[in-house]
Amino acid sequence: MSRKLKLRGALRAYLLWPIILTVLLLCMSLSVYVIDKRAAFITTIFTIIYFTMAMAIYYSKSNKIAGELVRYAMDYGQVQKKLLKELHLPYAILDLEGRMQWGNDEFMDIIHEKLIARRSISNVFPEITEDVLPKNEKDEIVHLLFHGRNYKVLLRKVVAPDFDEDSNWNFNDAENAWDDRNALITMYLYDVTEIISLLKENKEQKLITGLLYIDNYEEALESIDEVRRSLLTALVDRKINKYMQSIDAIIKKLEKDKYIFVFQHKYLPVLQTNKFSVLEEVRGVNIGNEMSVTISIGLGVNADTYISSYEFARAAIDLALGRGGDQAVIKDKEKISYYGGKSISVEKNTRVKARVKAHAFREFLEAKDKIIIMGHKIGDVDSFGSAIGVYRIAKSFNKKAHIVINEVTSSLRPMMNKFVGNPDYEEDLFLKSDQAREMVDANTLLVIVDVNRPSYLECVELLDYTKTIVTFDHHRQTNEAIDTAVLSYVEPYASSTSEMIAEIMQYIGGNLKLRPIEADALYAGIMIDTNNFLTKAGVRTFEAAAYLRRSGADVTRIRKYFRSDMIDFKTKADAISSTEIYLKNYAIAVCTGTDVDSPMILGAQVANELLNITDIKASFVFTEYNDKIYISARSIDEVNVQVIMEKLGGGGHLSVAGTQLENTTIQEAIVKIKSTLDQMNKEGEL
Repeated sequence: MSRKLKLRGALRAYLLWPIILTVLLLCMSLSVYVIDKRAAFITTIFTIIYFTMAMAIYYSKSNKIAGELVRYAMDYGQVQKKLLKELHLPYAILDLEGRMQWGNDEFMDIIHEKLIARRSISNVFPEITEDVLPKNEKDEIVHLLFHGRNYKVLLRKVVAPDFDEDSNWNFNDAENAWDDRNALITMYLYDVTEIISLLKENKEQKLITGLLYIDNYEEALESIDEVRRSLLTALVDRKINKYMQSIDAIIKKLEKDKYIFVFQHKYLPVLQTNKFSVLEEVRGVNIGNEMSVTISIGLGVNADTYISSYEFARAAIDLALGRGGDQAVIKDKEKISYYGGKSISVEKNTRVKARVKAHAFREFLEAKDKIIIMGHKIGDVDSFGSAIGVYRIAKSFNKKAHIVINEVTSSLRPMMNKFVGNPDYEEDLFLKSDQAREMVDANTLLVIVDVNRPSYLECVELLDYTKTIVTFDHHRQTNEAIDTAVLSYVEPYASSTSEMIAEIMQYIGGNLKLRPIEADALYAGIMIDTNNFLTKAGVRTFEAAAYLRRSGADVTRIRKYFRSDMIDFKTKADAISSTEIYLKNYAIAVCTGTDVDSPMILGAQVANELLNITDIKASFVFTEYNDKIYISARSIDEVNVQVIMEKLGGGGHLSVAGTQLENTTIQEAIVKIKSTLDQMNKEGEL
């Protein structure tokens, strides 16, 4: 049965206005009737005629008007459909399973494969899986690469109402209808290829600030005849400038041994790929000079401003120099990357820096009433000896001083017993962490020795209790540093912190006089860290040892401190006998002394012993203690074990390094070391 269309709403009211106005004409006729009956009769006749004609027009034209509106709506719908079909933005409609139901011309021109898209859109775009499709009103965005173009895909779930005749759809109910059978997914494709290209181009053209320092300029020149010094300088300059030209960099010499340069970001991957080959090229310059020239590079990357980039570069070059030089450091905001660092740190012949640091330390000492001295966790002989040295410095200025030490190892106990109960020393000389926390206040000087990483401290909370912090250490710096130190003396070239403190003592003043057992502690720290003066022992090391010998250090007495128990000796022998040789040159051993007090110390001793084997370039000894795996790494001069340990979260020196692993077993730790050695060997880093 056909049904007439009815006009409703504002349109019907508009068409009824002529009929409604009849009421006004009737009122006018009544008003005229009061004045003149004959005139009123005439107006009434015309009102009736007007009403009749209005009604006739309304009923005769309403269907035609409705038909015209329907035709207009259909034409308008066709226009909308055509506009959507020819829309420049690729657009498609999917069902809830990801099958394409419809796509406009632009979308079809991109995918070409209509049939496979109807089976599943993931056949065309593998990135759009069923898990990616939106399950609720939240839009999903997917980035993909298709036929060499980058697209951002926006997926949106929409709900269409039922089209049944008696359906009363309320759009307010759409929120509860996401599982309705009429739900669909709309898919928009945004071509962002040009935007990504421009962003990449903008990033590649961004300038990077770099600083390049010659580490040993004066020392290298002194090792060659005066006639050839200018030639050596020219060759180094030529190597540096030629390398900078290869990356289109602008370089300017600031001082005789310092350069600043800028280059585009697109060349940074090139430098990283060749691992800053300029380090090797400069080191290879040799015209008879006994000492190789080494350089350090610091780069500031991805800074917001050029000033920030320069500050990043300054921080990076300071870190490179603090780690011993001959390396490049990249500071990318909070991320730090290291390259190089394969050569042995060059010992400085001058003591100017030690004298300057000593005078600065004296000023801080005189300004404070109490001195708290702290080393690293599970303190070793060097940490203890340097702490005793700082204690004696503080006492020479009549300051109250304490040493924080929580756990005493068996190797340290014989020496520490010489101080505990000794009437020449206070009963509270040694404190636990909880006692130190109660004692530290704003008027306390905190001196940290033999460590520069907060996570390795005996009591890291002390850093928050006082703002006056001084650091003495000989380990290479990492990106984890004690930033709040007012004085930081970190020298990787030094054999030990005890050596550094012995030098400080000679310039600090204050009528300082070492006691024999204090000299023993400092001498023992040097002796242990140099493996009886076989590792990292330079001219200044022996000068410090001579000073300590003059102060009463007794080598025979010190040797007695470090004699091993029989069980320790057997444990070391068992570890050495079970050693595995990996890649022909790397010794891997496990020290499983469950009945010994200091298995880590034994592990370090085993690592040193393994270096006496022919063709062994590096040794790695694993020890389990307090639910942690400790790795002691040692080498002579062919392998940088510090770089290896840094890949596992540790650090140290080129020839002496280590790390700690949590939530792992010894076997898993060995696998990590082997995979690290394999990767570094493959990349040519070993």
